[in-house]
Amino acid sequence: MPELTSPLAILLLGLLLGVKHAFDPDHLVAVTTIVSAYRNPLKAIWIGVSWGLGHTTTLLLMGVLLLFVKITMPERIAHLFEFLVGVVLVILGIQVFWSLRRSRVHFHPHSDDSQPHTHFHSHVESPSHAHHRRLGWSNLGYFLIAGVIPGEHPQTALRGSLKPFLRLKSYVVGTIHGLAGSAALMLLVLASLESRWLGVWYILLFGLGSVVSMGLVTILLALPFSVSARLPRLNRMIQYAAGVFGILFGILFMYQAGLVR
Repeated sequence: MPELTSPLAILLLGLLLGVKHAFDPDHLVAVTTIVSAYRNPLKAIWIGVSWGLGHTTTLLLMGVLLLFVKITMPERIAHLFEFLVGVVLVILGIQVFWSLRRSRVHFHPHSDDSQPHTHFHSHVESPSHAHHRRLGWSNLGYFLIAGVIPGEHPQTALRGSLKPFLRLKSYVVGTIHGLAGSAALMLLVLASLESRWLGVWYILLFGLGSVVSMGLVTILLALPFSVSARLPRLNRMIQYAAGVFGILFGILFMYQAGLVR
């Protein structure tokens, strides 16, 4: 059994703290509001991964400055970034409402035997979307995990869902979270290390833990939106709830960062 001060124990601690770090309430709320527009849990996993990569990028930069240049972030600045996290959560919540409003009524150009024309309509109850409610129960499992629709081969949909991509918005939100004071514990451990490169590996394993953990938990966060996709009204209600909760939690976060401290 390695001692608590051994390099192996330190690296293992970094990995475990990274896994735990992904479950911070502000992180979960932020990713939930972003993933609310996705009805495919396996695609949504890359939302969590993008967030984790952004978070790790910031922590790596901060850690390198601390380890090699001995520059630390003043406490006042850390509180300012925590306040900024609250602002971002409010913006993400508002964006949920904005996206729902835009998707409710929009226009499409059409060209038929007469003159080309444009008409406005809603997809909430449109026939083109009603097939989700007629989806056979035999394909429900594929629909929930890969967003498969009638006429699409389930395995093709599954392979498409697993194709990696970087979601820029999620990445940027992750970088902002990395600047907040929640990473203070990680930086405190770095300050106590004698080896700089051990500190770098500690950050990378911390980041790996948060990336993998957030990627997997995002699957669970996306399930309510996927399951309710067959019921458009219920789906919109869940998205509204996610937006409201994001706004309220963001306001609370700003209050704690700006007033309580």
